[in-house]
Amino acid sequence: MGGQVEAWDAAGAERAVAVLKAVADPTRYRLLWALSRQEFPVGSLADLTGAHVAAVSQHLAKLRTAGLVLSRREGTRIYYRVAGPHVKALLEEASLVASAPAAQAAPEAARERPAAVAQEQPVRARAARPLRARRAATER
Repeated sequence: MGGQVEAWDAAGAERAVAVLKAVADPTRYRLLWALSRQEFPVGSLADLTGAHVAAVSQHLAKLRTAGLVLSRREGTRIYYRVAGPHVKALLEEASLVASAPAAQAAPEAARERPAAVAQEQPVRARAARPLRARRAATER
């Protein structure tokens, strides 16, 4: 193995998981996507997502805790923006991973499929028999 193996960074892994959990909600992902393009007040973000202002505020609090958004106050309004270009890069990478061709995953899925199908077939056969018997009994 001639190369050095990087030491496991448990604290770094916990931070990364916290970021991924924060982005894992569809509303928070959509908020980040909008904020990566421009700054918005909470009310505009609520209109954009179709959610209540209180719900959007809670989502933004989670994103702020994860270090993904920053806020500034202007009078009575609070404006939000992404914390930096790394947030937009994270969203773009997630989009690329999500849109990767299914063919890349096909070899792995093909190896797992026969076992899964073999496990499912007996269950289907057992479940189908009583249903047929019931239908026949109720048609009489």
